[in-house]
Amino acid sequence: MPGYVSEKEAHGEQTVVVEPGQLVEAALHLRDEEGFSFLSDISATDYLGWGQKGVAGYIGTTTGRDLNRPAAQGFQILPELKPKRFSMSYHLLALRPGAPRLRLQVWVEDGEPVPSVVEVWPTADWHEREAYDLMGIRIEGHPNLARILMDDDWEGHPLRKDYPIGGEPVRFSSEE
Repeated sequence: MPGYVSEKEAHGEQTVVVEPGQLVEAALHLRDEEGFSFLSDISATDYLGWGQKGVAGYIGTTTGRDLNRPAAQGFQILPELKPKRFSMSYHLLALRPGAPRLRLQVWVEDGEPVPSVVEVWPTADWHEREAYDLMGIRIEGHPNLARILMDDDWEGHPLRKDYPIGGEPVRFSSEE
């Protein structure tokens, strides 16, 4: 596969990581050669500070975690280090009986663009705009990269971990 970096299987799904610069070539290969003709979603995730001191891991056992009995039970697993700050995961389906699910993934740093896959899967249009609007990930070659949920004059990207927490100032009618 073009741009292949690694792969991993978990929870009944396979994740294939590719280089961002070869995302479109990998997407075309998966669509045309492997039959993954349906893009169901694109998920952007911010891993700012992941794996650094002060970031908690997951608590659990080999059989899972009982939310009704909170306790560490002596099992603490630290989070696995991530290659870059942001991941973009493309969730793919092949529309045939027994076809597997596949997650195509790229990793990028802040300010590093991701090529658009709208020409491969047209449904990527709004998903890519959402990643840009809420996470600030630039999508290179997108036909209309504009905000989709936030107002055009909104400052920042609200789903980033470095976005300031707080609300909009409220104006009361009695104030001047």
